[in-house]
Amino acid sequence: MAHTVFVLNGPNLNMLGKREPGIYGGQTLEAIADDCRKLGAELGLEVDFRQTNHEGVLIDWIHEANDKAAAVLINPGAYGHTSIALHDALRAISVPSIELHLSNIHAREEFRHKTWTAPAVKGVICGFGADSYLLALRAATTLIK
Repeated sequence: MAHTVFVLNGPNLNMLGKREPGIYGGQTLEAIADDCRKLGAELGLEVDFRQTNHEGVLIDWIHEANDKAAAVLINPGAYGHTSIALHDALRAISVPSIELHLSNIHAREEFRHKTWTAPAVKGVICGFGADSYLLALRAATTLIK
């Protein structure tokens, strides 16, 4: 039986492929989801890939993951820089979690350098574009074992 990994995406990520491709790349979120599902199958993982623009929905999904997933990958988008509630939700679950970002948040505007979510996860992967998702999936495989 494959382990399920929740891949959760926050606000504005539904606009990938259209939104600032010089920063976020030209791939759509659906293309990234397809790549994640393909790699997940190779790694023996079932990938449950989701996106919402609503903070409370992300929190509900994190809570759900505690009972239904072996790991959580989260690209919190801008909520990572503002949401103590996401921090608390990630702290509340017992499954390992990894934060990821398409861009290198440390090379961007100063307000993006810190995320409230980073202290609540096992690790952070950023700056590798869409490959950040694939690197996070590989890391999740290590954490699950």
